[in-house]
Amino acid sequence: MNPAGMALDGGDPRLSVAGEGIADYSRRQITNNHDKNVTFDEYLYYAAISRADESRYGGGNRVMSILPGKFGKKHQADFQESPGNAEPLPSKETAVDGEGAGLPPGPPAYLGRIDDEEWLTASRAARTATWGAVFYLITTDILGPYSVPWAMSQMGYGPGVVLYTIFGLLAGYTGWQLWRMFLRLDSDRYPLKSYGDIAFRIYGTWARHSVNLLQSIQLLFNVGVIILANGQGLSQVVNDKVCFIVLCIVWTIAGGLLGQVRTLQKFGWIANLAIWINLIVLFLTMGVVAHYPPNYEAAVANDIIPDLNNPPPITTTGGAPEGVEFTGQIVGLMQAVYSYGGAMLFCEFMSEMKRPWDFWKGMLCAQLVIYTAYMTFGLYVYSFQGQYTVNPANQGMSPYNFQTAGNILNLLASLIAAALYGNIGIKVIYQNVIMELLKAPPLTEKKGKLIWVGMVPAYWLIAFVIAAAVPQFSNISALVAAVCILQFTYTFPPLLMLGFEIQQHALQAGEGFDPITGRVTRYDSGMKRWARGMKRQWYIKLWNLGFCLGAAVCAVLGAYSAVKGLISGFAGTKAASSFGCASPVGG
Repeated sequence: MNPAGMALDGGDPRLSVAGEGIADYSRRQITNNHDKNVTFDEYLYYAAISRADESRYGGGNRVMSILPGKFGKKHQADFQESPGNAEPLPSKETAVDGEGAGLPPGPPAYLGRIDDEEWLTASRAARTATWGAVFYLITTDILGPYSVPWAMSQMGYGPGVVLYTIFGLLAGYTGWQLWRMFLRLDSDRYPLKSYGDIAFRIYGTWARHSVNLLQSIQLLFNVGVIILANGQGLSQVVNDKVCFIVLCIVWTIAGGLLGQVRTLQKFGWIANLAIWINLIVLFLTMGVVAHYPPNYEAAVANDIIPDLNNPPPITTTGGAPEGVEFTGQIVGLMQAVYSYGGAMLFCEFMSEMKRPWDFWKGMLCAQLVIYTAYMTFGLYVYSFQGQYTVNPANQGMSPYNFQTAGNILNLLASLIAAALYGNIGIKVIYQNVIMELLKAPPLTEKKGKLIWVGMVPAYWLIAFVIAAAVPQFSNISALVAAVCILQFTYTFPPLLMLGFEIQQHALQAGEGFDPITGRVTRYDSGMKRWARGMKRQWYIKLWNLGFCLGAAVCAVLGAYSAVKGLISGFAGTKAASSFGCASPVGG
């Protein structure tokens, strides 16, 4: 079998839940997506048409439309109806000189003339996911409560519950913001495919490149954290009889091989399986910690206690535990940020939905399930293990047989996560660096597949170096949360919403996009326009600005605390060393 023939050929692999998989957007659509000459007003115009069209063939944008029994099913016929049944999209062929400012030229020559039916047909063919599929995907992407008990041990019951609740509500709020912006900027003519596309349409090219760079860093570190966690799990399975770094290498090779396989299109079903695996491990861990003592060997390896002789009794606290510094509590808080870190892929989810308006249903149901699981599992395990809680919590089980069962099940779920982040991470780099800057061919062509084959092992090798160099699961995940995840979930959405609403509220009567001439009429520009947009609903804009700045301060505190934790962790007497054989959980 030719490895190049198995390479993933673009698109988020998780969103096809049946049939032949997702039909990609045309190359013309994707290339046109980043045309600097397309204005904000034009995006708004075509988005409004697309939403009205979806409402006609999808049963209307009603809150109570959550009730029909189409939870996880996809009806392909919905996407094969003739575009002639809906109002035709206005055609923009050329820009005509005349009055008004900011007149965009016509489409670039390479786009050719694309009629309205071609736009609509291509767009609907690429949108197949339902809100039920999105529920599974968000739950799979975010559900990972194994760090919650350790976070509770760093913050105590009171602060832990309050902060997890607040961060959960804020994550729901920012998810709502991304959803609202998507609905107003995405269209059949200009499909919005990623988080970076939102940034591009609001702030420009520099914002898109910044977002894509940070997204690539996060996905790479996510893979590194997965390698570290599974190296720890494997070390417990083999009872510390194999060098830890060798186990990380084994997992890296497995991930590199998995990254070459072109079998990820039916990821909706696999995402469903991952949820059940997670729940089995959760219930297994809860049952074991209630009947067996903590894993004292892991506690020694994490410098919780000096040795195995006469360990102190288990203690829990309502407030911040004694002996835990402020920076340690911040590292615990960053676990909450890491737990709610799925917003980075929300745009990818919505871009594949036949009716993006329904996204809120999947997001709301997923957030409720996730929060309930986090609180139940976190408080339960912390109550039984107290200060001996380790991260991830399933590796804190002391009986070897239960510990091994939990690790093996978790390894299966991590295979899904590894395929998820690794493939999407390489896709982001390929499309935004290799294709756009280096002019490489798309992944559907033979040369593109060969480049992919070479990128996969290089990507996983870098992730391995990250995991092996910093074998401290809690601190490295806290650093990723502070530097990357917190931005996508809490800092960027209010900042993007601020820019979006200022531009939208700056529109005056008589301004806007004319589909007949292809012209955008504006009566002013510059600071005057931004000032006018700021005045309308100024209190909401000030809230979003304050929210953004507060999240940025939290990110700085989190990064500082994580780095300080890494330094003190390496200074510990029992700490695992970089590229060493000793396991961070003591085997």
